[in-house]
Amino acid sequence: MTAPRRAPEPGRPRTHANRVLLNAIALVVFACSVFPVYWMVNLSFTPGNEIISRRPSLVPDDPTLLNYVTAWTRPAAPGQTDFPNALRTSLTIVVIVVLVALLFAFLASIALARFRFRGRHAFIVAILVVQMIPGEAMMFTVYNLVDDMHLMNTILGLSLVHTASVIPFTIWALRGFVAGVPAELEEAAQIDGCSKPQAFWRVTFPLLAPGLVSTGIFAFMQSWNEFTMALLLMKDKNLTLPTWLNSFQSATEATNYGAVMAASTLICIPVVIFFLIVQGRMTGGLVSGAVKG
Repeated sequence: MTAPRRAPEPGRPRTHANRVLLNAIALVVFACSVFPVYWMVNLSFTPGNEIISRRPSLVPDDPTLLNYVTAWTRPAAPGQTDFPNALRTSLTIVVIVVLVALLFAFLASIALARFRFRGRHAFIVAILVVQMIPGEAMMFTVYNLVDDMHLMNTILGLSLVHTASVIPFTIWALRGFVAGVPAELEEAAQIDGCSKPQAFWRVTFPLLAPGLVSTGIFAFMQSWNEFTMALLLMKDKNLTLPTWLNSFQSATEATNYGAVMAASTLICIPVVIFFLIVQGRMTGGLVSGAVKG
């Protein structure tokens, strides 16, 4: 005797038409997101006479690497740096900013999430207030401070400015990650024989890895793409990549758009490499650090 067939559960069924529509919308959004990047790469291989022609082409008729050679070897403007030196300057500043910001933000987030002390809420509000102030509103103040410290046109001076600008958000974000890890996990590890530092580093810290990676990505992108303060504080041989790219525009010469697109593509490569490195560690941190039941 066969069992009676169960009636379908109530609810709106996901029909084939709905799936096709959602997939089509997803493809349109994906195409709109990817096309600007593709167009940048396409123009980087396109000769200058094809770029300024009235007939745009999705694929260059006569691909060339001359734009990349120009972007790599020639300074964007007379008396200024070339791409390798600008890349070295940007990478040095980014490494300093990420390491220092994560160190101070990590310690501050632990204090705010794990301890109760007088002025704690006022400190959190102050972080939010500082974060809401636009950097452009403090341009002249920052300029005077850096000038008084004799750090104008130096990597250390711009690194301090970038670190100060990203620390408020990194503290706020890491505080949420630390607060989301139950303190009972450390207590259970201490019952199993770990000391308090061992319980923190073996149990809590691995669970905070996704937060550290996320805030590290934010600090990296903020420092890598920052333009205003770099333009204000750096010049000549110490330009960062965004200010170096801006130097391709000249009032006396025609802009070499092929070299600009090639330089833009080169600037994106370190970012892609960075994300390829950290995405695995961010996923791995979500499942590490658990204690045995």
